Amino acid sequence: MSSSDRLHVEAVLRAFVENEVLPGTGLSANRFWTGLERILTDFGPKNAELMETRNRLQKEIDAWNRDRRGASADVDAQIRFLMEIGYLTTEPADFEISTEGVDPEISTLAGPQLVVPLSNPRYALNAANARWGSLYDALYGTDALAPPLPPGPYNAVRGAGVIAFARDMLDKMAPLAKGGHAQAVRYQIVGGALQVRLVNGETADLADPQQLAGWRGEADAPTGVLLKHNGLHAEIIIDPSHPIGRDDPAGVCDVQLESALTAIQDCEDSVAAVDAEEKVEVYRTWLGLMKGDLSATFAKGGRTETRRLDPDRNFTTPEGATLRLRGRAVLLVRNVGHHMISDAVTLDGRAVYETVIDAMVTVASALHDLNGGRANSAAGAIYVVKPKLHGPAEVALAVSLFDQVEDALGLARNTVKLGIMDEERRTSVNLKACIHAARERVVFINTGFLDRTGDEIHTDMELGPMVRKAAMKGQIWLDAYEKRNVDIGLATGFNDRAQIGKGMWAAPDQMAAMLRDKIGHPRTGASTAWVPSPTAATLHALHYHQVDVAAVRAAMPRHPDARLADLLSAPVSASNWNPAEVQEELDNNIQGLLGYVVRWVDQGVGCSKVPDIFDVGLMEDRATLRISSQHIANWLHHGVCTEAQVRETFRRMALVVDRQNSADTAYRPMAPDYEGSIAYQAALDLVFQGREQPNGYTEFILHRRRRELKSALS
Repeated sequence: MSSSDRLHVEAVLRAFVENEVLPGTGLSANRFWTGLERILTDFGPKNAELMETRNRLQKEIDAWNRDRRGASADVDAQIRFLMEIGYLTTEPADFEISTEGVDPEISTLAGPQLVVPLSNPRYALNAANARWGSLYDALYGTDALAPPLPPGPYNAVRGAGVIAFARDMLDKMAPLAKGGHAQAVRYQIVGGALQVRLVNGETADLADPQQLAGWRGEADAPTGVLLKHNGLHAEIIIDPSHPIGRDDPAGVCDVQLESALTAIQDCEDSVAAVDAEEKVEVYRTWLGLMKGDLSATFAKGGRTETRRLDPDRNFTTPEGATLRLRGRAVLLVRNVGHHMISDAVTLDGRAVYETVIDAMVTVASALHDLNGGRANSAAGAIYVVKPKLHGPAEVALAVSLFDQVEDALGLARNTVKLGIMDEERRTSVNLKACIHAARERVVFINTGFLDRTGDEIHTDMELGPMVRKAAMKGQIWLDAYEKRNVDIGLATGFNDRAQIGKGMWAAPDQMAAMLRDKIGHPRTGASTAWVPSPTAATLHALHYHQVDVAAVRAAMPRHPDARLADLLSAPVSASNWNPAEVQEELDNNIQGLLGYVVRWVDQGVGCSKVPDIFDVGLMEDRATLRISSQHIANWLHHGVCTEAQVRETFRRMALVVDRQNSADTAYRPMAPDYEGSIAYQAALDLVFQGREQPNGYTEFILHRRRRELKSALS
């Protein structure tokens, strides 16, 4: 027992909080547990009422849509109906957010953002250390310039291409007054200015001398030259003894780019934590990041390596002062959604809303950063991202939750900053009101295709069969969603105060395509976009040198075409598909669904690179399941396919997934014992129980089935 007989905490969680989190914070165990009990007592009934509101609204929308199935859309009538039932709220008068005390990486700078599971300390460290990345490595080791090379000795031809690309990038980012970086034979600092000796014997200054931010080493022989462009830094690394530098006329061995400015450390969609033991491991990683002592030891290339947080970088400025730049991304933590329940803590014998446990433990852990060296947030902030909020009332409850957490932990009001994920339709249509509800602490909004589309399908499930998944990206509602998110963010004062984000690039092995396509994100005026790896962060950083987001915003027209009516335009198909197209869609959806579920349930892996039906590796998390399961459930419901057809496809695709994982010694095949495979049965549940799952979420089935497996194994 903790503060009273009402509150019970699993021993592993209680020991972690009392022995690892609280020491050094100045908080007593009694204060922590008493605060948790008080918050749970207040939050629980209010949140239960909002969850029931979700269910009521969905039932009313289902009935409305059933009555209009097959009829021409009357969006004006739909808007009136949604207002009447309370799904749409009255939009607040114009306002601007007043969030204060925000780090520049979130408030003013534009650059990539990583999202990584907290269940894997090595990945968490990789993301934190992705603030800086080698451009040479990112280009050489991926398909960014040419097909990847097999392992082997250094390929000088490819290396020359990498160097030429990097020099061209420097010419565009920080051009010389004459000549180019490819002609450089020496970099030196003279009188606080960069001088570059060229191959023809001439010297050249920077076209804009202000772009020199500093250097490392001696002025006449620097080991690093730091340049600044569009708010981001790039360092030319000089080492004539390096295997690359010794063949370079100027001794340049690399160009390192400031890459992931921020990283979301995730407790939610990318982790599989179904009980107190697994959740404590997630929390322990976050605590290590906040204390600064997290490490991970692993085998690589036949030797053992230990990874820790990178130190900051120090440079001499043109004025002779010391410039200290962060060596790590600024970290945000994503808590679970308001719908999740956990028995790691019970109140009056009943499991509680997990988001309250997340809030107390993750914020208390962050006290080590605030009270220590502020290695994460120089501004003294704690950044919490809230997923799957439905409308302004739920945002307001999240604000109230963090008010109470701050009071319980002795923090000043609005120390905790709130990120609102715009991934549910009721938040999208009420986005201005949602931001208004959190206007004193909001620091982040974003868009995301998978979850948002999954909710779109579920919300309008009764209206008719949805277009194929690939066709979703050409739908009117999605274009309106992407435009409105940026427009509303800017109109409510996000510029220089908060991030506006865009979605994930899911194919970590397809960097050439990412370089070609993802530049579209900064061109929208968004200040960040998600990437799946540190390498992708370094390459995506190039886009923020090519695109000045501040200039884009200054020149942006608003989007009067992105009306509410467009956002509510349901992606219902106007025609049928031939049998081959239907089967192709089922094969693709079910293979991807099985490939992710089998790792989630059997191995507790919440995020990994899962091969698709064409053996292309895609970074998958629970959002993948939501869109795929809801799409199949929709087609089943409207007779596009049959139950027998879906079950046959599941069996056939299980064989494909088993083959794709045959080299994994920890993998348990689903075939031929389909009935005995709990993971396979979980995948079936996601589809055949998909319409009944609240908001189409997958968590309840996944958690139940993983706990079933763990119980069976024990």
